[in-house]
Amino acid sequence: MFDLDGKVALVTGCDTGLGQGIALALAEAGCDVVGVNIVPSDATASLIAETRRRFHDIRADLRTAAPLEIVAQATGAFGRIDILVNNAGIIRRADALEFTERDWDDVIDLNLKAVFFMSQAVARQFIAQKSPGRIINIASMLSFQGGIRVPSYTASKSGVMGLTRLLANEWAQHGITVNAIAPGYMSTNNTEALRADPVRSAEILGRIPAARWGLPADLAGPVVFLASAASAYVTGHTLAVDGGWLAR
Repeated sequence: MFDLDGKVALVTGCDTGLGQGIALALAEAGCDVVGVNIVPSDATASLIAETRRRFHDIRADLRTAAPLEIVAQATGAFGRIDILVNNAGIIRRADALEFTERDWDDVIDLNLKAVFFMSQAVARQFIAQKSPGRIINIASMLSFQGGIRVPSYTASKSGVMGLTRLLANEWAQHGITVNAIAPGYMSTNNTEALRADPVRSAEILGRIPAARWGLPADLAGPVVFLASAASAYVTGHTLAVDGGWLAR
């Protein structure tokens, strides 16, 4: 039920960190992978080559790119798309009283607007193929909580959870499931500043029952589950992968 042999997955923001771990997990489960990144993704390509699956690199800034063109390039490379993982995202930190319009727009455009229009373009492709599809969005602990000093990130990730529910409602009739994964505090570029701050790092670790920062490998099982036939009756759900953070 977890076998993805012969499937094609499109993963945004997979040059490093969580996206790279997700792309590798899907390849290990049998997928060929299309990566959409603003920077080169040579390291991800090398890791996927070791699984003997194919990797196609598309270079694009999702804040301004045309999703239909990305879908056309992906299907031109591998003939179809079966799975979309909307992972690309950024964060900007500043007090709400000082937060700039630029920092608001940059985050919302990538973390929320691009998620919707990439999902729309890929869902149209699923329907044109007359095949079921899987869409997996990357939410956050701040889909559930407010946080501090990250107003646009909190707004975008709260929006991702709501959008996941709406798209699941509309597209279930087409055999498309739409779910999200909400990673906890993970050891990635986005949390580098937090991990470097001894006070904040200690506060965060003190609340995580698992007593450690998460790793990209911790998303491997959840993403393969949501991409596979094992989750055929799961849609509209946001799965927390947080070491117990929300349970505290």
